[in-house]
Amino acid sequence: MQPLLLAIETATRNTSVALLRGDESIAEAGGADGAAAAETLLPAIDRLLRENAVAVADLDAFAVSIGPGSFTGLRVGLATLKGLAFGSDRPVARVPTLTALAWRSQRRDLPVAALLDARRGEMYAAVYDLGDDGPRCRLDEGVYAPSELIPHLPPECVLVGEGAEVFGPEIRDRLGAGVAVAGGAASAAAVGFLGARMLARGEGVAAADLVPHYLRRAEAEVKRTGKRFESPPGSR
Repeated sequence: MQPLLLAIETATRNTSVALLRGDESIAEAGGADGAAAAETLLPAIDRLLRENAVAVADLDAFAVSIGPGSFTGLRVGLATLKGLAFGSDRPVARVPTLTALAWRSQRRDLPVAALLDARRGEMYAAVYDLGDDGPRCRLDEGVYAPSELIPHLPPECVLVGEGAEVFGPEIRDRLGAGVAVAGGAASAAAVGFLGARMLARGEGVAAADLVPHYLRRAEAEVKRTGKRFESPPGSR
């Protein structure tokens, strides 16, 4: 039997959780649009498990949206997951938030640029081709101003995510009508699907080893270390 998996997405403004059997979604639940993860995550998990007659002890593995995204949301998501997994050796899949965001769009006809608003006139962004075997990265995730990202975008592509709502019009004005602005939010179901694939490849980690992938350091950390960006997950 395929493992029973709980997936958590708190990196973006729409907190959600999903229950999967392997990479097949069973159910998904979320908090109120824009509500803080600290207020909505545990009630959403409790509701999802209760409605599907699943106990935390029944879970075989976890998947979590690891970032980049909201600093606070990522901390809440990882702290909650560590609490759920405490005292067990159940593996966790660290799913890049931008990859999950692109995968949710299910656009196979054009390259997909996943964008999140990083504030300060910048965005977290990466570009993917979506195939039956999963997303293939065309442009690695990074922090970009619109003028920095536009030269890397193909003339025909789809912009997805909260950052597309902010920066999409400017990008479309520069590149033309071949750019479709789809917007949309991340989802725990997409995190779970990609996480299940990662776990099947043996890419799970211990919950105790999880750290959020902020990509861009907080301003206080920049001043302390002199480094604006952090290392990717797994490089530590």
